[in-house]
Amino acid sequence: MAKKNVTNRYLCANNMNLQKHISGPIFNAVSKAGETLDKPVYVIGGYVRDLLLKRKSKDLDFVIAGSGIELAKETAKILGIKKVHYYKNFGTAAFKFNGSEIEFVGARKESYQRNSRKPIVENGSLADDQQRRDFTINAMAISLNSADYGKLIDPFNGQQDLQNKIIRTPLEPEITFSDDPLRMMRAIRFSTQLDFRIDNQSLKAIQTQCARIEIISNERIIIELNKIILSSTPSNGFKKLFDSNLLHLIFPEMANLQGVDVIKGNKHKDNFYHTLEVLDNISKESNHLYLRWAAILHDIAKPATKRYDEKVGWTFHGHEDRGARMVPGIFKKLKLPLDANMKYVQKLVKLHLRPIALTKETISDAALRRLLFDSGDDLEDLMTLCKADITSKNPQKVKKYLTRFELVEAKLKDVEERDQIRNWQPPVSGETIMKTFGIKPSREVGIIKDSIKEAILDGMILNNETEVEQFMLAKGKELGLRAV
Repeated sequence: MAKKNVTNRYLCANNMNLQKHISGPIFNAVSKAGETLDKPVYVIGGYVRDLLLKRKSKDLDFVIAGSGIELAKETAKILGIKKVHYYKNFGTAAFKFNGSEIEFVGARKESYQRNSRKPIVENGSLADDQQRRDFTINAMAISLNSADYGKLIDPFNGQQDLQNKIIRTPLEPEITFSDDPLRMMRAIRFSTQLDFRIDNQSLKAIQTQCARIEIISNERIIIELNKIILSSTPSNGFKKLFDSNLLHLIFPEMANLQGVDVIKGNKHKDNFYHTLEVLDNISKESNHLYLRWAAILHDIAKPATKRYDEKVGWTFHGHEDRGARMVPGIFKKLKLPLDANMKYVQKLVKLHLRPIALTKETISDAALRRLLFDSGDDLEDLMTLCKADITSKNPQKVKKYLTRFELVEAKLKDVEERDQIRNWQPPVSGETIMKTFGIKPSREVGIIKDSIKEAILDGMILNNETEVEQFMLAKGKELGLRAV
């Protein structure tokens, strides 16, 4: 009975059922273009897979037993598309239509030299093209030819693999993965996204072929890694990456989090699996890619800062500062953007202990003002990360910490409404200080500016013009300066 229910989730792939899903303008145009060129044409790959899974798909891939470029030209002519991108080196073309990315390829065979990531491409048949595809669920095609319009062509039983929720390669997995090692990452990505299992033969092949990932550019790897991170339960993907040794090769800093040391019966938690718990917790609250990266990197420096103290046990003192300093290097190596997104992750890693510290002591307004000042617009994301960081198996402990966080958030709101510290800019500029005392750029200008900021954050003076001016004059006098 259970098997029947699983099967019913998918479309029955007979011609009548599929025809209604391939009847729009783009399908009609490609079909007509194929007739004009006198070559058979098909829709193939992800669109077919997602159609059978009843998932939305934005991109469409069309294949012709001929020239993909000629098919694109003819289809664009029929639709009145002016802007077409041609990739003559690969014999492919693409254009956008109704918000979808449309790609055209000629059916081809591919072979790879052992130490090259660039394939040797030859013309081939539909069967050749399906053989070179990564997985059976991505090798299915639907005919757009008048003789059998809507027919599913599924030589490797991809539809059955969809029903059984299996990731499997069309050819022997060692061949498939050796030809394009990125397919190992893609196997884990699809397994994570779809909640499918990778068949045992393919898993073993990933383990034996994992070193081949080193010929793949980090630009391609990060695309797959980000898709794993954006899945509903990214920990499933990272566990597979770790167990296959791929993680050790593409992201050793994260793999190094794994493990537990014991001295005199004292042990610390496994920071790798803790990080995965935090990541999954974040994923339940937000689809923000870089908030998820902050979860991945929040404890990244713990191996480097791990110490054992006879009195207190294991410590990771300063791991938040060390981790923040590691972020740019990791982003650069992984080909992640070195922009505001990197700065955002760096900030959250650096600050992730601050709210937790506030739950353990009497909360001073000064501490709250400093957190508001340092976090700015990212305060809510920081608090989300901190809550996700509570991974205790003790429900009472979790409840206690969450209650304390609620108290911190209430006090932060009160202080913000009263003092307007978030994204606050110092009320006195360096130019004003120099004009007031008749001085040129100097060390004293910086001292006065910093002193004003600290005084406001500490609550010594209010954030208003009168009190700030009085404080500035007094500080200047203290430094031997006189207002002019």
